[in-house]
Amino acid sequence: MEKIVEVVSYYAHWPEMFDAEAKRIKQALGPNCIEIHHIGSTSVPGLCAKPIIDILSVVNDILEVDGTIHKMELHGYEFKGENGIAFRRFFQKEAYHVHVFEKGDTEIDRHLKFRDWMRTHEEDARDYAKLKLELAAKYSQDRSRYSMGKDLFIASIDAKDGYQGCRMVQALTDREWAVVRALRMKNFFKSNTDPYSWTFKHEDHIHFVYYSNADIVGYAHIQLSPNGRAALRIIVIDESVRKHGFGSQLLNLCEQWLRQQGYKKLVVQSSKASLQFYCNHGYVEMPFEDPHGYKTDANDIEMGKNLS
Repeated sequence: MEKIVEVVSYYAHWPEMFDAEAKRIKQALGPNCIEIHHIGSTSVPGLCAKPIIDILSVVNDILEVDGTIHKMELHGYEFKGENGIAFRRFFQKEAYHVHVFEKGDTEIDRHLKFRDWMRTHEEDARDYAKLKLELAAKYSQDRSRYSMGKDLFIASIDAKDGYQGCRMVQALTDREWAVVRALRMKNFFKSNTDPYSWTFKHEDHIHFVYYSNADIVGYAHIQLSPNGRAALRIIVIDESVRKHGFGSQLLNLCEQWLRQQGYKKLVVQSSKASLQFYCNHGYVEMPFEDPHGYKTDANDIEMGKNLS
């Protein structure tokens, strides 16, 4: 059986391939595209890599990208939506992956700092190459396990390459899910049983983790419902970093993400202890109207906010 994951020696023509493809992407995205960068392992001279060129495109308005999907498709790309990273637009074809972010998104700086660190720190580049070869041999038929195997190494570089930023992504890696489970158990269920773990694989339930630099500091669980309604089931910041504004930042990003998805209302069942937090962010008393009839705490206060 042909390998799904293959790591090959550095190919000297990768930069030329990037240059040619960048021109096509610029044409497809139009004047909204203001920068294009070669990122990932193929952008690091001498580093072995999967033979896929990662391209980072910076645009003025991420929502305008949705109107140019058909133009990218004319160049052979398949649109994959956000593909797990909030506010990203992701396209792929056989030898190219295109990551589109709006100007100012911290993911841009993160990708560029990682690339530049790999270009200038030979020992880390060698360690990265060794890890990728080991993972490719172990998970040749499992692309997701290969990618997750790089998570801790990439986080270690994020911690020392000067990246400073916060980012929200859907939980994917083993480390992210471990934090999700720990925060849920400790702060909500206070037991060894999570009655709603089935939501981890349900398309109507979104599980976001929130990073500050390389560390996961928060988590939000959003349930999507018809008619433009969404429910914030859980939002929590790790107790070791509370009172730093992370809760407000995460809530604001959840609201922004929902607006971009077309949702008009976000509702929540607040404990008395959290009531002031929601009031400070413009939430008012509003019927929760749970269409699924899940059990709730009788002491919770039903609140909501119109997002439009």
